[in-house]
Amino acid sequence: MPRTVIPLTDTQVKNAKPKDKPYKLADGGGLYLEVMPTGAKLWRMKYVQANGKENRLAFGRYPDVSLAKARAARAEARQLRAAAIDPGKARRDGKVAAAAAAAHTFEAVARAWLVKSAATRAASTQEKNQSWLEKNIFPLIGPLPISAISSRDVLLALQRIEARGAVESAHKIKQLCGQVFRYAIAAGLAERDVTADLRGALEAIPKSHYAAITEPEQAGALIRSIRAYAGHPYAAAALRLAPLVFVRPGELRAAEWLEMDLEEGEWRIPGVKMKMGVDHIVPLASQAVELLRALHAMTGNGRYVFPSIRTGERCMSENTINAALRSMGYGKDVMTGHGFRAMARTILDEVLNERVDLVEHQLAHAVKDPNGRAYNRTAHLAARKLMMQRWADYLDQIAKPSATTGKRT
Repeated sequence: MPRTVIPLTDTQVKNAKPKDKPYKLADGGGLYLEVMPTGAKLWRMKYVQANGKENRLAFGRYPDVSLAKARAARAEARQLRAAAIDPGKARRDGKVAAAAAAAHTFEAVARAWLVKSAATRAASTQEKNQSWLEKNIFPLIGPLPISAISSRDVLLALQRIEARGAVESAHKIKQLCGQVFRYAIAAGLAERDVTADLRGALEAIPKSHYAAITEPEQAGALIRSIRAYAGHPYAAAALRLAPLVFVRPGELRAAEWLEMDLEEGEWRIPGVKMKMGVDHIVPLASQAVELLRALHAMTGNGRYVFPSIRTGERCMSENTINAALRSMGYGKDVMTGHGFRAMARTILDEVLNERVDLVEHQLAHAVKDPNGRAYNRTAHLAARKLMMQRWADYLDQIAKPSATTGKRT
């Protein structure tokens, strides 16, 4: 018969003295305290593996691990063994998983996603996304294993942004975090996108419209002011081109010389730079081509048509055009860089009686044919070229002090 093991007491464990050789004090159920000649007291557990071989587990050093904690660890190991799970292997697997989780922090995964997906967005957008994450998210949840982050963790970070009044930014950064989580899921590093639980948790984005001048007489005065603007040459050129092409400000400032075909009179913008993700062609009126040829002498040796005023390695700042408008006396409630789109849309339709579908095409809005299919980038290109030339000629007309601004017949 196996001998009966009398459980240890706290006093026995505390008073156990070292000897010349290691010795064991059994507690039962495979648990024992091994007392070393150095005085160290180590908790061990002996168990039999499924293959019949004996193995041991280490639970830690006394007094860091008390008798009660050692017994709790023994109970957990015996439960695993009863379920036909090797407690030693389970512990090793757990350590590997913990190490992997520590390596796959939110910041590490987010930076990997930024690199992996960089080709799908414009360089300026990549820079902005990285900056948003670095300033608003990484300091709070960046060090956490992505698999351990809860929706509450993300919400607390987003609410800090919201508290600054940057509600729209909070929504955009929430979308970024969602993309990081979905990348982690695909890589097997997370189970789900926790941002899905945050629907309705943030304040609604206030509805607003970009300020724009849409009345012809005021538009004429604006064009005259732009042509008289004596600021930095790059900013002046961007201001003069903006009403001629009426693209989004981000598309204008990120324009590259490789996209320009001045002989053909076309600016071909790749889809990665467009809001809708579709390639877009901007017909260039003769006035736009003349302006770009003059600018090429200044910036043509670089990548960007409108390089940063401080360095040619980046494109112009997103604030440059709006800052120039403010210096000309146009407040943000009167005119913005984005407002050139509304100005063109309104006047082309209501004053010049241009076809609305052509105008919508040129604004890079979604336009569908009678069968519900989206037109491609070359749709009605010849007609759009004529329209853009008429538009440039009209701007020249209204820019004259004694201009008439009546409808085209």
